[in-house]
Amino acid sequence: MTKRIALYTGSFDPVTNGHLDVIRNACRLADELVVGIGVHPGKTPMFSADERQALLAEVCQPIAAAENCVFRTITFDDLAVWAAQRAGASLFIRGLRDGTDLDYEMQMAGMNAAMAPDVQTVFLPASPTVRPITATLVRQIAVMGGDITTFVPPAVARALATKVAARVANKT
Repeated sequence: MTKRIALYTGSFDPVTNGHLDVIRNACRLADELVVGIGVHPGKTPMFSADERQALLAEVCQPIAAAENCVFRTITFDDLAVWAAQRAGASLFIRGLRDGTDLDYEMQMAGMNAAMAPDVQTVFLPASPTVRPITATLVRQIAVMGGDITTFVPPAVARALATKVAARVANKT
């Protein structure tokens, strides 16, 4: 039997409970889940790629282990289809929150299929409790002093608090 390797890409800045919902479900479908952290030179993320990898490993390893799925992270700064090919993936995992996500993801799936027909896109609907969560909103709430503990795992909440405190200290 061929090993099913899935690739789930994103910025994960920071990893949210919405991401974990997709990761949990993806681990049920694949023998190995590779989370690909997109690194874009034109963007300034809150967390470095290394910090995002460490947070993902901390919060996702137990989820993957519970599903008997191998978990690993990679970074990439090129096309996701190339990252999938390097990872040996036959599945792209994409989470869907709403119709807007579906429209965008269908376009991406079509383009990816044209470039890498051997990699199938699988859409996973977000659970109702995590549908409104986005990493962008989590960052904004955290920077403005709001409570993000229901939107991210505890380790991420602590890391965000540390980042926000450092930013405040640097401004004074």
